[in-house]
Amino acid sequence: MKDEQSTFYHHEKLGGLEALQARFTHQNFSRHSHEGYTIGLIDCGAQKFYRSGSDHIAPKNSIILVNADQIHNGQTATEAGWSYRAMYPHPEQFDALSQELIGIRCGAPYFDFAVYNNRSLTHELNQLLNCLTTTVKNNNQLHTESLFYSVMTQLMLSFKQDCRQLKQLKPKANLTHAQQYLDEYCCEEISLERIAALSHMSPFHFIRQYKKQYGLTPHAYQIQRRIRHAKTLLKHGLNVSQTANECGFHDQSHLHHHFKSRIGITPGQYRNLFSSSLTKDTQ
Repeated sequence: MKDEQSTFYHHEKLGGLEALQARFTHQNFSRHSHEGYTIGLIDCGAQKFYRSGSDHIAPKNSIILVNADQIHNGQTATEAGWSYRAMYPHPEQFDALSQELIGIRCGAPYFDFAVYNNRSLTHELNQLLNCLTTTVKNNNQLHTESLFYSVMTQLMLSFKQDCRQLKQLKPKANLTHAQQYLDEYCCEEISLERIAALSHMSPFHFIRQYKKQYGLTPHAYQIQRRIRHAKTLLKHGLNVSQTANECGFHDQSHLHHHFKSRIGITPGQYRNLFSSSLTKDTQ
């Protein structure tokens, strides 16, 4: 494992949410607590930590859960050390979400388990932490916010005993304005809160209702629209790098990944399909 290092990130658009990416070999955290929860994912090695009166071992791909203001510590459980990523949501963020789950504020959850293993949650938490611990320019705001709401919801439903049931969705919710907004501004950074407000819903309910009605998350639909626009630009001879920039992808490889996964060929191959006709038109 490489030298020890840690990097903090701050996300104002997620209520000032803090995140951490770190790797340690000899670091030994003394007992302490945080104002917010600790929700971490072990990427390599294993961590040993004290919580709830006893020690726990968190191996690779396991989730660490520490409640707000709960005393804990941390150290390596292997000679090679450990690396992990974590976020620190505040109790108020869970409390606000509880009203969306059952219609009343029932308080923030208490995590019974210090080490938690859940394949679905691990997958989404990994995606979210990838977004939270990379440079801002590489993030898609709608995607990050959607992942954040999804992870927080799964945690609430898993650990809050009286918040197990979701409120019933209202039938035929009006999503037309949000759909039109996504169509018109698909190549721009879009706030989840903004498009949810267009349908007079909270972000939490908007994501659920949108996917139920259209079969895609808002972010997946945004990417789909960006790809459609990219095809038009490529048909007209714009190069791949310019197309990526025009369509809101943070770089050429980002466009390449999404384009090939949806169309089956690369943007360059697609552009070449029309290059001969473009040459003829200019002759």
